[in-house]
Amino acid sequence: MFKPATSPAVATIAPPEQLAALQPGAVYEALGSSLSGLSATEATERTRRYGPNTIREIAGRPLASKLLANFTHLMALLLWVGGMIGFIANMPELGIAIWAVNLINGGFSFWQEYKAEQATAALKRMLPTYARTLRAGEVRRILAEELVPGDVILLSEGDRISADARLVESAELRVDQATLTGESQAVAKSAEASAGTGLSRSEQTCLVFSGTNVAAGTGKAVVFATGMETAFGTIARLTQSVGDEQSPLQIELAHVTRTVTIMALAIGAFFFALATAFTGLRAAEAFIFAMGMIVAFVPEGMLPTVTLALAMGVQRMARRNALVKRLSAVETLGCTSVICTDKTGTLTQNEMTVCAIWLAERQITVEGGGYAPEGRFVENGQPIDPQQDVHLSELLLAGALCNDARLLPPDAEQAHWSVIGDPTEAALIVAARKAGLNPQAVEQGRPRVRELPFDSRRKRMSTLHQSVCDPSGELHQNAPDLLAYVKGAPNELVALCTHMRVGESDMILEPQQQAAILSANDAFARAGLRVLGVACRAIDTQTAFLDGAGKIEHDLTFLGLVAMQDPPRAEVVDAVQRCHRAGIRIVMITGDYGLTAESIARRIGIVRGDARLVTGAELETLDESALRDILHHEVIFSRVAPEHKLRVVGALQSDGAIVAVTGDGVNDAPALKKADIGVAMGITGTDVAKEAADMILTDDNFASIVSAVEEGRAVYANIKKFISYIFTSNIPEAVPFVLYALSRGRIPLALTVIQVLAVDLGTDMVPALALGAEAPEPDMMNQPPRSRSEHVITRALLLRSLVWLGLIQGALGMLAFYFQYWTNGYWGQWLDLPIDGDLYRSATAMTLAAVVATQIGNLFAHRTERTSLFRAQLGSNRLIWIGIATEITLLVLIVYAPPLQAVFKTMAFAPSGWLFLLLLTPVLLLADEVRKLLARRHLGGSAGSRPFGTGNPPLQSGRPM
Repeated sequence: MFKPATSPAVATIAPPEQLAALQPGAVYEALGSSLSGLSATEATERTRRYGPNTIREIAGRPLASKLLANFTHLMALLLWVGGMIGFIANMPELGIAIWAVNLINGGFSFWQEYKAEQATAALKRMLPTYARTLRAGEVRRILAEELVPGDVILLSEGDRISADARLVESAELRVDQATLTGESQAVAKSAEASAGTGLSRSEQTCLVFSGTNVAAGTGKAVVFATGMETAFGTIARLTQSVGDEQSPLQIELAHVTRTVTIMALAIGAFFFALATAFTGLRAAEAFIFAMGMIVAFVPEGMLPTVTLALAMGVQRMARRNALVKRLSAVETLGCTSVICTDKTGTLTQNEMTVCAIWLAERQITVEGGGYAPEGRFVENGQPIDPQQDVHLSELLLAGALCNDARLLPPDAEQAHWSVIGDPTEAALIVAARKAGLNPQAVEQGRPRVRELPFDSRRKRMSTLHQSVCDPSGELHQNAPDLLAYVKGAPNELVALCTHMRVGESDMILEPQQQAAILSANDAFARAGLRVLGVACRAIDTQTAFLDGAGKIEHDLTFLGLVAMQDPPRAEVVDAVQRCHRAGIRIVMITGDYGLTAESIARRIGIVRGDARLVTGAELETLDESALRDILHHEVIFSRVAPEHKLRVVGALQSDGAIVAVTGDGVNDAPALKKADIGVAMGITGTDVAKEAADMILTDDNFASIVSAVEEGRAVYANIKKFISYIFTSNIPEAVPFVLYALSRGRIPLALTVIQVLAVDLGTDMVPALALGAEAPEPDMMNQPPRSRSEHVITRALLLRSLVWLGLIQGALGMLAFYFQYWTNGYWGQWLDLPIDGDLYRSATAMTLAAVVATQIGNLFAHRTERTSLFRAQLGSNRLIWIGIATEITLLVLIVYAPPLQAVFKTMAFAPSGWLFLLLLTPVLLLADEVRKLLARRHLGGSAGSRPFGTGNPPLQSGRPM
């Protein structure tokens, strides 16, 4: 706010609420200005004192720091060390491979994150470049950033207002405050003092605000706040104060990295002890051996797999109308437990539609939805011709003429019917067009001569028209010179009516007829419909141009009621049901009226029991404890301000929820940034909302959010599949070393360190990446959200991969090793087998091949977590087959290509060995099918946590869902 200056010329400045209570003439003195505006000297002094009229930015992290962060987190550091160990162990190929993985993944992650948050910059871009102001009695066009408190600004239709100001003159002025309040309907503004109590700043009719638009009329105002002190700047400050927090995936990856690091170091220490205690290796040799095992147990492919899983999720989301700006936001959606959504345009079509008309106790249904002028008029179950109904035609024309909206047909740029102006007024035009009437043609014969704009105090709008003609343009006999059409709130409008149209006649409006009108209005309102009353009056020319609406809006003839709705999107009901099945709460936070919001919420299933309606004003009276208690029940928040929405999101997060928030206006930006996942509207959303959000809906549809949640859950599931798949192969890699050490070398080492690395960095890499590209499982949205406390590496995952599948695979690997000896004359011999020569090298090659073959079955086993692979409808995943082809090709080259034989110490085995490997291939798949079958029987087919499984546990929360 503009603070008191030290100059004697400037009086003490009152708060905006006090300025609103002043008469226009006193405003100049209160703000240290005058009728002629500020002098050049005073303007310069105030610029020095209060600064430019700009939105200040808080400096973010340097670009170099963001780049470095992608190469210095714990997993990246572990890979740097792993590559260094490869060089120390005289395996430069290994070191180069690991470092290359790290560089590529870090660079890709940085590129994806490079689009830094620019919500503040977008706020600045929304401010206009120039403003018209009075300086020393002259109208000057200056840069908006040069405005200072005390400047007198001139406003006219189409202007973007550049500062917060108090009106001192107005003429039929209406301002679109949607960027601040989210309400699309223009608000009437007046220079008259506002003495109302309990009004928010935006509801003060004599105040105008930075970033809003003049929809109609003209005005003059004195600036009282600029830059960061404006209402616009307050939102910017709120947005800037919300820091960037780590996503659940980033937190979880840090936990996984710590876990893997501890496991790898423990395994290295274990093998170092085994090697020195049982094999007789020197300490230096045992150290190199242990280092090789540490590298083998580090999942080098985890970062590229996570990146691929996120990138594939981004692509699938884009196909489902959701554009994700940050990769980590994909998985955040997957663990979302609460969606805070607005109403208009997200849950509804944002296309107001007339659905019913009441005429003197007749009720007519209007069919059709949206802005397309297609639909029938039905009375008592039978279609009627509106043009043959004089009363109905007059009401439809009155609503279409007392109107400032325009209906636009489809064209090359717009495939559907669209509107310019207020959706409520547009609905009246559409209704008239459905009746075969052409408001534009009629208006040529009934030109408008005056308009009394909608006023929140009068709650109505009036227009005056000349030469009343019928739709063909023919002048009616004995028609009055002028006819006033009035539309507005039924209760207020009926009080101004003395007559009522019944058929083609006008009758005196009796009390019982007034009661019937109000009863019909109440019935429509209870159904959640927006209702307008329509009336008319014949007047003389002299009366038409008298000042004040009171001279015109009296002795009206009531024509009827028009009920309209913004229908819910057809697909939203199913999307809401999917959220309920998935354990996701939906909290409606809207700027609309509570009863209307509740009606929509019940119609689409968001509210299913007793719901509490909480207004923004009531929210301000609640402490944190009371707010959190309310959030444990079904609740709808209405008439909220930006800080209210931000507070609700914070309360949900403090209660352990992972919150997604939708929004489209500047007023939504702070909450979008505070949320775990901010979702902006792509069609109706402002630049500010899009910049503050993590995801943008290209169709503004709530159902697209639910689809994105499903994809996010799939990403997390795919990361778990990858880790479980990799951990499984670590057991057959470790078993040969354990047996070798425990037998003091009498059981030959079935795999060498370099062969282990061939699996981890070669044959396993592409198939593991393929798991990161799996589509969501069919029952993905029948599971509850994962808890914040649940980790990727769980007891169930370790039991499945290490104890169950891993031990089976380890046994099969050793069986393949002995198979090669037994088929070459050493049948039944277990110890002291020859370890020199081609036979031993072919036996290790056979063990390596067995690991690869069983990993193929393991790959298919991990495509599903719960459902039998033979019953799942997963669709094709080309990367699976590419991965299998890649690992088989690498295996053949390692076994048969002489250069690689020398590197990996292998030798070719007999063709019969491939038949044996073929028999081993499906074993892990079948073993995991047994586990899944036992789990389903144990849980009766339910989908919760499973023994030896990797499914998500039920949500652990005290919050009722």
